[in-house]
Amino acid sequence: MAAPPPAYEDPGVLVLGRISDDPKSHYEQLKPLLDYVVPRMADVGIREGRILMARDAQQMASYLRRGRVDWVTETAGTGMLLRARANATPLLLTERDGVRHYHSVFFARRDSGIETLADLKGQRLAFQLPSSTSAYFVPAGELLAEGLDLEILLSPQDRLHSDAVGYLFARSELNIATWVHKGLVDVGVMSNLDWINPQRMPAAFRGDLEVFARSPDYPRAIELVRGDMDARVQARLAEVLMQAAEDPDAGDALLRFFKTTRFLPLDGDSLRALERIGRDVERVREDVE
Repeated sequence: MAAPPPAYEDPGVLVLGRISDDPKSHYEQLKPLLDYVVPRMADVGIREGRILMARDAQQMASYLRRGRVDWVTETAGTGMLLRARANATPLLLTERDGVRHYHSVFFARRDSGIETLADLKGQRLAFQLPSSTSAYFVPAGELLAEGLDLEILLSPQDRLHSDAVGYLFARSELNIATWVHKGLVDVGVMSNLDWINPQRMPAAFRGDLEVFARSPDYPRAIELVRGDMDARVQARLAEVLMQAAEDPDAGDALLRFFKTTRFLPLDGDSLRALERIGRDVERVREDVE
């Protein structure tokens, strides 16, 4: 068994963490922004930056609790999971590709007769992955709030014997679109951004499909820090990140950082959306998983 990564207890080291199934690719996306940030934090004692990857949210929560990671960039759903498990603190709203907020959409074939969430009793639905905010946590929370029960299916051919909503994980948005279009499942969910992306929702499919429900808006992504981070370091990190969009020297680093266009303070609507998602995440984990 591989030895655990070393603990970075040196207060002069800023550790940026990422949950990753592709560490090499993600390292190349994270490193330029970390290299930009570190020298601008010398006045609060930061002299070095490091990157630490986690295989899943459970491992990242452990790193945060043990002080091995200082800063994490995440989707809203996983971010709220890390807040619940490891006292991670939301720091900033992350704008990607010029988009600050988005929402989830529920869609079905136009000839399905499905018009509302209440019509999903006894139907089959495709989520993306158990870690997805837009295609699992948020829509599952919407279904539970509607009073619907969720029951996992073994395959698209598996049949329900109740009024529950049967669900499967299709692993990609394109698979979700294909499964609904071919009638393998009755309903799919994805973000509104994926719905208009022809690589994830082919135009040839969309003509036969229609959106019949949507969630409220929520942040596209957020930056979080460990709950016991030094207040001066936390404040300086937020300041450096918020100023980066106005600095030409940060342009390439921001682009590589998952196409980030700017970092912004968390406004009231965003904070309320995060609280709602936090409740959704906890309810999904308690009632579904």
